[in-house]
Amino acid sequence: MPLAPGTRLGRYEIKSSLGAGGMGEVYLAEDTRLDRKIALKILPSEFAEDKDRMSRFVREAKSASALNHPNIITIHEIGETDGTHFIATEYIQGETLRTRLTQHPLDLNAALDVAIQVASALDAAHRAGIIHRDIKPDNVMIRPDGLVKLLDFGIAKLSEQKAAPVDEEAATAIKPHGTSPGLVIGTANYMSPEQAKGRAVDARTDIFSFGIVLYEMLTGKRAFAGENALDVIGAILHKEPPPLKQVLPELPSEIERIVNKTLRKDADERYQTAKDLLLDLKDAKRELEFQDKLERTAAPNREETKTQLLTVPTTDEARPPTSSAEFITGEVKKHKRGVALGSLMLLALLGVGFWFYFLRSTTDNAPIDSIAVLPFQNRSADADTEYLSDGLAESLIYRLSQIPNLKVSPTSSVFRYKGKQTDAKIIANELGVDSVMTGRIVQRGDNLAISVELVDMRNNRLLWGEQYERKMSELLATQREIAAEITNKLQLKLSGEGAQKLAKKYTNNNEAYQLYLQGRFHFAKRTKDDILKGINYFQQAIKLDPNFALAYASIADSYNSMGKNADLPPKEVLPQAKAAATRALEIDPTLAEAHGALADSLALYDWNWAESEREYGKAFQLDPNVSYIHLTHGVSYSAPLGKRDEAVAELKRAVELEPLSLITNAIFGLSYLYAGQNDKALEQGKRTYDLDPNFRFGRQYLGNTYIVLGRYDEAIALAEEGLKTSPLSQEDLVIAGLAYAESGRRREAEQYLDRFKELAKTRYVRTVFTASIYAALGGKDKAFAELEKSFEDKDCFLPRIKLDPFMDPLRNDPRFKNLLKRMNLPE
Repeated sequence: MPLAPGTRLGRYEIKSSLGAGGMGEVYLAEDTRLDRKIALKILPSEFAEDKDRMSRFVREAKSASALNHPNIITIHEIGETDGTHFIATEYIQGETLRTRLTQHPLDLNAALDVAIQVASALDAAHRAGIIHRDIKPDNVMIRPDGLVKLLDFGIAKLSEQKAAPVDEEAATAIKPHGTSPGLVIGTANYMSPEQAKGRAVDARTDIFSFGIVLYEMLTGKRAFAGENALDVIGAILHKEPPPLKQVLPELPSEIERIVNKTLRKDADERYQTAKDLLLDLKDAKRELEFQDKLERTAAPNREETKTQLLTVPTTDEARPPTSSAEFITGEVKKHKRGVALGSLMLLALLGVGFWFYFLRSTTDNAPIDSIAVLPFQNRSADADTEYLSDGLAESLIYRLSQIPNLKVSPTSSVFRYKGKQTDAKIIANELGVDSVMTGRIVQRGDNLAISVELVDMRNNRLLWGEQYERKMSELLATQREIAAEITNKLQLKLSGEGAQKLAKKYTNNNEAYQLYLQGRFHFAKRTKDDILKGINYFQQAIKLDPNFALAYASIADSYNSMGKNADLPPKEVLPQAKAAATRALEIDPTLAEAHGALADSLALYDWNWAESEREYGKAFQLDPNVSYIHLTHGVSYSAPLGKRDEAVAELKRAVELEPLSLITNAIFGLSYLYAGQNDKALEQGKRTYDLDPNFRFGRQYLGNTYIVLGRYDEAIALAEEGLKTSPLSQEDLVIAGLAYAESGRRREAEQYLDRFKELAKTRYVRTVFTASIYAALGGKDKAFAELEKSFEDKDCFLPRIKLDPFMDPLRNDPRFKNLLKRMNLPE
């Protein structure tokens, strides 16, 4: 029975009826205690009488009431008076999206504005573990000031039926749209496929329903229609909505892609989180705004460079994944794709240079002194063009790093964000930079398009945004021409010596250069297969240009890396590193990277410490800001010689230069452990582990620290975590074996020694690892036998025994001192 005006329910006084629907009546009421208007929803008695359903509802509504978000309706109270159950919420003046859509479809800007606010509400709710389950235009309220409110969170759970057949659910689900704002009505037109089938749902069901609403906002038409509920559900399950381009030919392709991805029938193929959806919507809206701004400000003689933002066809498959994977595997299919990289890269640099110049020449803006060039998004249909987007960012980073007095975040730091939807402000804070450059690249036939944005993160102000479309063009000539123009505009010219050094790093052969870019793309992944693939690309580049010094230096880095990772026996790879580095220096004696690679191999394999130090000195003199050279100097040279403080200082400098490099952070923790600073080792180890728990070296060095501190169970847990996914990981096997041995659990430790023996039947085993386990078990003879194998193998980890705390049981044995002497190390 409807409640008359003046009726009291506790402290609430009914003023008027707002409407009624399947979930009960809604009234405008007065909160007499707080003197405010509220919306009071009276729940039907049949719901209140079902104790189980009511209990579930109350739990969910209480969770929803805890949400505090500007785009989510506020629930003030869930109460009961004289057997009448009610929900008191904020009263929102305005109109529902349903009412707005009965007048006309929204224009693109208005639709995106509403969509962003709804997606923001969903993101907040989903992160709190709350699913709406009934996203539809009736549950979206638009205030006169444009603020959007999503209604009835936590209410839809009450209306779910248990194990209802599809036809029954469909027959009862659909309701007319003439109800008042905020009433919860399960509507077949906005169900997800899993809802229609009566299956369990998660946050992705809201994303599907959101997609239907967005489709309707743009077109004014239902995505799935039918004469009755069964027809509608059949369409949701088995049909696709009419393509947006048929209804709206001028609609930007990026918007179409977003809608299509929300409407994937397989939940695994949709956006997996509302956060990812929200970020894409914001990107699309920002690009649309850039389009408008550029069209208003572009000069007539620049028509050929006008942007056509959001009109480049893209596919979802070409988007970077929203996972923690740092790189997407890809190989080049067409040579001419790589040739266009330089032209586009340097056009982007031109814009960046202009804005740096502008900011430095004005008095009302503080100069930009630092920048992070984030990995560019590859939006091409062909995933094999992925190396273009990576090569573009890497080349920009390298070119900008040559400008004096400009701090540029290195590749290893920024590429940690590849494929991740991370707020640029957070990235800027983590990297300690003033500005962030982002972009995306699209390959279309014989053309490449690149859009670039530069944002001053101190005040979140867009400095510059542009999109270019060009034919494939010559790479290196264009690169040099525009790079010179940028430095002139910046009024920060390189010295003649610096310019010569920069030019020598590149090749005059375009095809060789694109092969080099592909090699760097694979080397960055640091897996055995990818490093080998990278070496192959570097070798192909050298065949085309035998004097390509940088390619030789990259081969040296690759073989050194394989020796450190125990991918192959050191005797097979480390001599090749030395040969490649030597050849690079024959071509270009001023290449710091080549001196660093040679110094590393001299320490790792030759144990020629004096010559290694001389090469490190040359490298630092040529370029003191290469993080990786400081890293190898600390761990490959300083630590074996027992220079604890120097090793720590070198790793600290390496981390300063590359604050988010996983390998650098991991070895920084190791340097503290070698220096006996266990508390700092623990702190640094945890920091590295938090950066990426799956990084094996970070896990190993943190595990080593736990063992030294006597926290054996924590070390074992880390090892078991790694062995679940990589059962042959030597780093994890030795953590577990050492932890069991040090804690006195001999039987378990010996089981891990047995696993190493089995592993040795099929691959190279780092026997310095097994030696440490034997030493912990008191088996000195067996430990020294394993160390002798390491000596014969020329294992590059063997010199580390000088400071390795797990070698302490062997340190006073004459055999240990003899081993140090044979490696040319001081006793």
